[in-house]
Amino acid sequence: MTDLLIKNVRVVTHDRAHPVPADVAVTGGRVDRVAPGLSTEGVPEVIDGNGRLAFPGVVDAHQHWGIYNPLSDDAGSESRAAAQGGVTTALTYMRTGQYYLNRGGPYAEFFPEVLRMAEDRAYVDYGFHLAPMSSGHIGELPDLVERFGVPSFKIFMFYGGHGLHGRSADQSRFLMLPDGERYDYAHFEFVMRGVQAARERFPELAGEISLSLHCETAEIMTAYTRLVEEAGELSGLAAYSASRPPHSEGLAVFIASYLAHETGLGNVNLLHLSSRKALDAAVRMARTFPHIDFRREVTIGHLLADIDTANGLGGKVNPPIRPREDVEALWEYVLDGTVDWVVSDHACCREELKFGTPADDVFVAKAGFGGAEYLLPGLITEGRRRGLSYGRIAALTSWNPSRRYGLRTKGTIAPGFDADICLVDPEATWTVSAADSESAQEYTPFEGFELTAKVTDTFVRGHHVLDTGKIVGAPVGRYVRRPTG
Repeated sequence: MTDLLIKNVRVVTHDRAHPVPADVAVTGGRVDRVAPGLSTEGVPEVIDGNGRLAFPGVVDAHQHWGIYNPLSDDAGSESRAAAQGGVTTALTYMRTGQYYLNRGGPYAEFFPEVLRMAEDRAYVDYGFHLAPMSSGHIGELPDLVERFGVPSFKIFMFYGGHGLHGRSADQSRFLMLPDGERYDYAHFEFVMRGVQAARERFPELAGEISLSLHCETAEIMTAYTRLVEEAGELSGLAAYSASRPPHSEGLAVFIASYLAHETGLGNVNLLHLSSRKALDAAVRMARTFPHIDFRREVTIGHLLADIDTANGLGGKVNPPIRPREDVEALWEYVLDGTVDWVVSDHACCREELKFGTPADDVFVAKAGFGGAEYLLPGLITEGRRRGLSYGRIAALTSWNPSRRYGLRTKGTIAPGFDADICLVDPEATWTVSAADSESAQEYTPFEGFELTAKVTDTFVRGHHVLDTGKIVGAPVGRYVRRPTG
């Protein structure tokens, strides 16, 4: 028996440039049929889409629940904000050390606590990427894949040599590493060897076991931060961008790529590339090492805002928001197919923590901001204006990250896939206001931006969690062990 029937929509999928009129029938949380004119007889829940677009639920492959607030709180409030943006699955980065759970130790003890804190809190499905911070974590990689269903891992390339928020700091204390260990290029090499060993141990999962890298170079950033502060000619987001220059990204991409080549690591994800130099480096490395399956990620923040249009220091993030010429360069790479997926890098940081003393000093503000609620509307708004097809938007926001990260039942609207669906009004024009967001964050760098598409309804495995713009019901999100079957 059909549980839910969504009538009169235009279905968007990654394999077609244009949407097609159809109805979507849902049974047991999965799509059963996609066809026009499906009967409503005996169906307990029928929703008229009124000609709106039906997108596959967004797989936001880069979030940070629990970085600045308790994980249990973020799992609730930030998943509601995610649903506002059409997100139905959030993959969030997690590590040991300061922030998150503020503790070190083995993942065998750490990760069950992570799962406990998120359980029964989220309105969307969720999973985790984990960062091997210590040598002991590298030995745990097979267990994390097999026991916990975590096949995706991360390296933060500037940790160990440069502070999270811009000035150098005591990184050993920050990372809570065991005595005698360093978080440096040698550790990155051994992480890569460990991830590749896991791929070889589980050959049937090899395509879905990958390593992601935050590519910035600590030494370059430390030197340029000193130069920018001593010169005193720049302030705000312009100063922060200059203190973490684009060639720092490019150099880190080169180093990471060569290490992947040296270690035989086959799957590498280059995260939140923010500049022309970073994307140029990524393209050059893909040509140099064609045996490595590189994937390239950009964020909606770097696609929508620049150092002049972002609303104040709330736009501080790593890597930084860039000048307009870099924004335009990112769009060139999106349009030519170089970029594989677009994410939010959502990291809710409330005002009381975000802004330091003095409040107008970008170097004492915390890095990161929320934005999942604007991911799909923002990409449709700017993308369509630039000629990006609806199908390509679906690939960038759902299909591509689903395939890479082992979400086999997610990513499209087709029989057998999870009924993760969001309805979008492509004619709705609205102005971004933080006051309208479900996030606990009281500001947004997108304040006042005009968007021309709006998510009206979001379904997570057929559960209606966003109804005509409002969050409804109890949390239905589940932890997703990957790969999903």
